[in-house]
Amino acid sequence: MAVASGDESARTVVVALLANLGIVVAKLTAALITGTTAMFAETVHAAADTGNSLLLLVAQRQSDRPAAPSGLSRGREAYFWALLAAIGVFVVGAVLAVYEGVRALLDPSPAESFVVAYVVLAVAFFLDLVSFLRARRQLSSEAHTRARGLLEQVRVTSDPTTRAVFTEDAAALTGNVIAATGIALQQATGSATPDALASIGIGIVLGAVAVFLVERNRDFLVGQEVGPAGKERISKFIAGWPGVVAVRNLIAIYTGPDEIVVIARVDIDDSLDGAAVEHLVSDIERELRAREPSISRVDVVPTG
Repeated sequence: MAVASGDESARTVVVALLANLGIVVAKLTAALITGTTAMFAETVHAAADTGNSLLLLVAQRQSDRPAAPSGLSRGREAYFWALLAAIGVFVVGAVLAVYEGVRALLDPSPAESFVVAYVVLAVAFFLDLVSFLRARRQLSSEAHTRARGLLEQVRVTSDPTTRAVFTEDAAALTGNVIAATGIALQQATGSATPDALASIGIGIVLGAVAVFLVERNRDFLVGQEVGPAGKERISKFIAGWPGVVAVRNLIAIYTGPDEIVVIARVDIDDSLDGAAVEHLVSDIERELRAREPSISRVDVVPTG
């Protein structure tokens, strides 16, 4: 359970933010010139990504604030702000994109200057790809360290910022392809229906991303436990310590990105005196934190 670099996550978000800012301007200009609904939906999509990146930077900053008087970190603030981003930004973007698609189906309008749309979508695809590959590289490195697959790492990582950037960029790449397909079919057929359906499709993609991110951030906000393999490793380490008879109960829960609190109830050898028990407890807590840098706090509670 190696600690992910907060600076690395912040740089990943900044790259995504800068890319999205340029994409919003380009897509908005293309939407005004071409009049295509799919390009407008992609403008909304890019604006949602930009708003999401801003909130993720807030999440990163807030979670790095000094710990509370109790000694616990404020890491869960990252999940709070990431949850707000998923609900307030992606959901609004999804609704707007679907609304514009339905409106275009009921009241179609002509489009023109298709070349402008293609050029802008190609540039946007390239910028989104740069941001996506950076997030993918960070997640792949973390997945390799933990002997996981990339998609599993995206799902279980405790870092909400990198997960959000990866999924939003994957959705952006998909949205660019959907928009280009809808515009090409409109140009070929002369019908505005494919363009409108593309806008609805982009809205559905945004909605799917929102649901996934809301679910994962909710899980970590209310208390996501470490996976079975991680808990088993911690339990074996404690159970193998001289003087420990058995581990009766173990709680290992995330309190922030790559921050874990461990509470263990253990049976202690009855022959140990009070001083020996104190040393045993403090030694376990110190060594466990040294072995597992993600663990920020360990409370060993002797029983029996």
